[in-house]
Amino acid sequence: MTLAELIAQARTALDTAIANRTQEQDALVALRSDENLTEDAVRAQVERRDAADAEVTRRQQALEELEAEQAREDELAALQARTTPAVTRAPAYDRVARVGAEERTYRPDEDRRGARFERDVAAAFLGDYEARDRLARHMAEERTERGEQLQRAAGTGAFSGLVVPQYLTDLYAPAAAAKRPFADACRHHDLPAQGMTVNLSRITTPTNADLQASENTAVAEQDIDDTLMTINVQTNAGQQTLSRQAIERGTGVEPVVMDDLFRRYSSRLDATLLNQATNGLTNVATAVAYTDTTPTVAEMYPKILEGLSGVESALLDMASGENIAVMHSRRWYWMQNAMSNTWPLVSQPGIAAQMSGTNLGTTYGSGVRGTLPNGTPVIVDNNIATNLGAGTNEDEVYLVDRNECHLWEDPNAPMFIRAEQPKLASLGVLLVVYGYFAYTHARYAQARKIGGTGLVAPTFTGV
Repeated sequence: MTLAELIAQARTALDTAIANRTQEQDALVALRSDENLTEDAVRAQVERRDAADAEVTRRQQALEELEAEQAREDELAALQARTTPAVTRAPAYDRVARVGAEERTYRPDEDRRGARFERDVAAAFLGDYEARDRLARHMAEERTERGEQLQRAAGTGAFSGLVVPQYLTDLYAPAAAAKRPFADACRHHDLPAQGMTVNLSRITTPTNADLQASENTAVAEQDIDDTLMTINVQTNAGQQTLSRQAIERGTGVEPVVMDDLFRRYSSRLDATLLNQATNGLTNVATAVAYTDTTPTVAEMYPKILEGLSGVESALLDMASGENIAVMHSRRWYWMQNAMSNTWPLVSQPGIAAQMSGTNLGTTYGSGVRGTLPNGTPVIVDNNIATNLGAGTNEDEVYLVDRNECHLWEDPNAPMFIRAEQPKLASLGVLLVVYGYFAYTHARYAQARKIGGTGLVAPTFTGV
């Protein structure tokens, strides 16, 4: 491998490290915007960000060392070119007669399709000094033979087949993702380092207390008993195989692919917490039916209060009071479209008179989007299904105590594997993103969901 190729490889590694560091910083900013963040979570994310920062510094130093080495090689080559043996100097180029012509750098008879020229353009962009020299020599030859043509007032449009396109890699458009708004609102725990299950004890038969019938008579007694709750650890993973040509000859290919894998990882985790069979929120929540052929926001809102009442009734003294409403963005905007001349009779904390809630104006995935008329925070999550019901056009609204939506994640998740050996025979590089997690919304049967024909695809009519 040449020194130029090593430099190109080092630049690719630096780009990857910078992309990873940017992702960790974005995650830290998102975490700090969460009203329910913990000091331990912030400290752990800062450590991950600092580790990524250190990797950027290491990659930068490696690249600078290679570039310094290349600069020294170029300096020695230039020095050698200026040094001549101590013999009679040959006549200058323009002082001798020449017969015939020197060979051109790029010859049509050897390279009819211009492939060598195109390869040198790409290599020069990646820092190949030999390719740059060949291109400079080619331009000198063109000025000598076709100087008048090159100096004519012709724009790039006259040479559409020769002008190399430039790609704005810093403005590439990643595929949009729903990511993990609900998962970020759940109560987080570090996943234990070992084992494929998480076991919790649930007290299902409590003790008893009652009034004593009379003095010296037995008091109430009931034997306490628990039931073991077993939660499976699951693996979330995705992979992508890239050709070495794409990585080594492309610009920013590997960081772009890694960013997309991380987006898919987040979206799949969140969708699992909401929609997974048996354990997903939609399958453990108690239904609150809203059946209406002409639904309005004013008619749906009492169903929200009914659901919140059910949450508190299930938790009693175990309620944390940190209730949230989780809904699809189409439902959130539908609720905002309602206009009314009626107002709640009971004022609520943080909600001014004659207001039916507040919109905080935050962007998707940034945490709480607003509050309902009774002050319940709203989380908007587009991983919520919109194909429910008999007409396959309904969504659901979930009402939960966020501290009873438990999510265990590996502190280092998602993790990244870059493997070259498995795909070596086909010059491929395998990129894998994976992580372990466990979750439950069923430590208490507290979750409620509003569903039914009243939640079909909304029409924005102002009611």
